[in-house]
Amino acid sequence: MTSKAIKEKALQLGFSACGIIPAEPFEEYREALDSRVKVFPEAESVYTPLYGFINPPQGAKSIIVCIAGYNQFKVPEKLAKYVGKHYLFDGRLEYTEEFRVKAEFTTFLKNAGIDVLSRETPDRIAAVKAGLGYFGRNNFFYTEEHGSYNIIHSWVVDAALDYDTVCELNIPAKCSEKCLACVRACPTNALCDSLKMNRAKCIPHMLTDTKNPPNPLEAETEKSGIWLYGCDVCQDVCPMNRGKLTQAEDFPLLTQYEEYMQPENILEMDDKTYREIINPRFWYIGKENIWLWKCNALRAIINSGDEKHHPLIKKYSTHEDPRLQAIAQWGCEKLGL
Repeated sequence: MTSKAIKEKALQLGFSACGIIPAEPFEEYREALDSRVKVFPEAESVYTPLYGFINPPQGAKSIIVCIAGYNQFKVPEKLAKYVGKHYLFDGRLEYTEEFRVKAEFTTFLKNAGIDVLSRETPDRIAAVKAGLGYFGRNNFFYTEEHGSYNIIHSWVVDAALDYDTVCELNIPAKCSEKCLACVRACPTNALCDSLKMNRAKCIPHMLTDTKNPPNPLEAETEKSGIWLYGCDVCQDVCPMNRGKLTQAEDFPLLTQYEEYMQPENILEMDDKTYREIINPRFWYIGKENIWLWKCNALRAIINSGDEKHHPLIKKYSTHEDPRLQAIAQWGCEKLGL
């Protein structure tokens, strides 16, 4: 199997581009993590698990990287302000075309005698090193076609292949030196410089990758606004994303979640509905953690300032769950209820 045949198959299946690089340790990733831990020691526990992605698995010889855009999908109006686009257009769902394409590409490799050892690697760095795009100041991977609205797929394989010229990491690449739009717009000040980010303050992490409820005593609880799952602020203000969202296609079965994902409905949701409908679609928070969804929903309701929710906030100020009670009491004080 030649690299040319692999790339041709990737393009035939609908990927935007494909690149192949040797499976070598990502020392750039180690340096980036070391730098962030040094600058943000309070976030060390957040970054420590990521060190496991630096070294490819034993026996790995090549990394095949493919990219696909999701800028063509329509963003349902009732979900746009609550859920990040990357999470709305999730190609890992078995009923999506992207899932089928990934499976077919994997089968193609296996039929050619190429074993896939892993799909876990620093995808954004791998894509840049393969020459498929570039970094933005906001840490996202960009292409001319899709802006930052890309999904990166990597296959770490056991076959030695012909490699693309490994590109030096160009940071912040095509960002204007004078443009700090993403840094200025970041609600929680998680972005502070080119590829410098306090992940512990990044809204998607705070909403999903935590075991702790929002802390009413922390400024980030208010600064997180009404986001429930993810955040699009730094991408939406980026000049390099201007005109990239075509929204020409419907994403499969997405609109059926609009009512379920309204904050007041999540707050009042029963466990059965959560486990059977919400968690299989938006699974980062975990099947057992409906409480975190409810905490996020209550925080969003309070930050919305909508008076119609005042009775609901008061109701939860005496809730049996102390996590929800604390947030509701903060809301009552904030809103003067």
